[in-house]
Amino acid sequence: MISFSSFSMREELMQAISDLGFETPTPIQQKVIPQLLSEPIDIIGLAQTGTGKTAAYGLPLLHHVDVSVKHVQCLVLSPTRELCMQIQEEMSKYGTHMRGLRITAVYGGVPITGQMREVRAHPQVIVATPGRLIDLLERKAISLEHVQYVVLDEADEMLNMGFREDIDLILKSTPAREHTWLFSATMSNEVRGIAKRFMKDWKEFAAGAANVTNENIDHQYFVTNHHNRFETLRRLLDFNPGIYGIIFTRTKQDAQEVSEKLMKMGYLVSPLHGDMDQKMRTKVMERFKSKALQCIVATDVAARGIDVNDITHVINYELPDDPEVYTHRSGRTARAGKSGICMSIVSPKQISNIRQIERLVKQKFHKSDIPDGAEVVRKRLFFYLEQIANAEPKADFAKLYRDSIHETFAEVDKDELIRKLIWLQLKDTIDAYQDTEDLNAGFEGKDRDRGGSRGNRFVRLFINLGEKDGLNAQKLLQFIIESTDIDANTIDRMTVRDMSSFFNVPGDAAEYIIEHLSNKKFKGRKVRLEEAEQRSFAGGGDSGGSSRGGYGGESRGGSRPKPQGPRFSGDVRSYGNKESAGGYKGKRKG
Repeated sequence: MISFSSFSMREELMQAISDLGFETPTPIQQKVIPQLLSEPIDIIGLAQTGTGKTAAYGLPLLHHVDVSVKHVQCLVLSPTRELCMQIQEEMSKYGTHMRGLRITAVYGGVPITGQMREVRAHPQVIVATPGRLIDLLERKAISLEHVQYVVLDEADEMLNMGFREDIDLILKSTPAREHTWLFSATMSNEVRGIAKRFMKDWKEFAAGAANVTNENIDHQYFVTNHHNRFETLRRLLDFNPGIYGIIFTRTKQDAQEVSEKLMKMGYLVSPLHGDMDQKMRTKVMERFKSKALQCIVATDVAARGIDVNDITHVINYELPDDPEVYTHRSGRTARAGKSGICMSIVSPKQISNIRQIERLVKQKFHKSDIPDGAEVVRKRLFFYLEQIANAEPKADFAKLYRDSIHETFAEVDKDELIRKLIWLQLKDTIDAYQDTEDLNAGFEGKDRDRGGSRGNRFVRLFINLGEKDGLNAQKLLQFIIESTDIDANTIDRMTVRDMSSFFNVPGDAAEYIIEHLSNKKFKGRKVRLEEAEQRSFAGGGDSGGSSRGGYGGESRGGSRPKPQGPRFSGDVRSYGNKESAGGYKGKRKG
């Protein structure tokens, strides 16, 4: 296995790497760093957000810097001020033992005079946003005449933001440039156009195929009518009480309005967009990184500089206009080898957009039901119980208040005390979801999801595996496919809960799947599979009926008309082979 210690870098950088605890380089670092250390050439590096691109180019840049020379030798361009500040911070860590090294960041949103003073202090490395750098060039406050290395970080995003002419002007202002290193999450025609105009005999290094998202991301989408988008967002937040994520909107106005509505309802969120001054944006990011906020509501531009490895969810309140932007959004979660969930709230008319993004990122998305009130209450109950079970009160707390606690509850039965505590924690949620409507958009008549036939009978199956078993929709789908040898497209509307899951299958496949899965074990647990109750399914729910311990009686309150049959994607005949007797035998191998 390749390690950082195998790289032939200057001693000061090796010391910094050791201090930072770096051991094994990421795939893009393994491919790029040895090349740029031994033989600097023009390169294109294709890798998703959060894969260590800063170190991939930052370490070689600093290896080649001559700290005795007092002019700009290296230029790094980034699309946003947040990312610009992040790059400077990371590279400063790498160069902490390089005496005489100066790295300066220049970006908009702050007074230019202070940055002009920093530039006059003769930094060897400049990290800049295109707009501010051009402003400094026009004021003749900076010279790029001696720049040897230029890095275009997040090149696709800079082009998406309209910086093409700025990039052209900046690159033309670097006559001594010897090497150009371009890093991007996607390889668009515009990115390749930049390479053709300003790079020579470049090599491409890809960590995974272009436009393919992280395999650790579970892509889910929820179909609701347009006017129910906000209520759907709120329900998803309530259903995921431990969420730590980013909610994406398309406009600054939407980011502001959505966050204000959520804040008034008591959610720990804040907006992040370009109309906020730099001081406010920095404060929001500090609160988010310290987890004083559960979520930020952000535009694509404002979120580019977010470097947080623990984000659990990305929620697309609106799909991006450009499908490629989805790759950037979803890449904010499942970083540093962790798993994550990307949820999209869409209207029935936007199903075709989901299919387009699926083709782009080469992953299947999972349609999930918007949870009903019973499911939200149950999920929050389990979350609260888990918090209590894992709580570790300080010893002095027990000593200080033990007598008072015992005296107050001396006559209270243990079970009654537990009920009171849980009620206090959940009463607001229970009141809010007592009589909630079904937010799932109806699909009467023609199946709008994939245009599939509804002539076949479909059933919803229950399986006793869920999140507690380490499963998400993608992993459960893989387990079912491997256990039954059916085609993935046979399964539709998969919903994964804490301790159980549900999915739709064509009627003639149900018996076959139940028979083959019921003989399996998952991590030592015997798999139990059966048809879900018709009452729960008729309401569009999964486990809200009283027979499974649901809260509040009938699932979804009976507000949704009973469907003629479950939605299904495509004609079953194209997904599995049936014998003449009509039995479902799975797909044929070979």
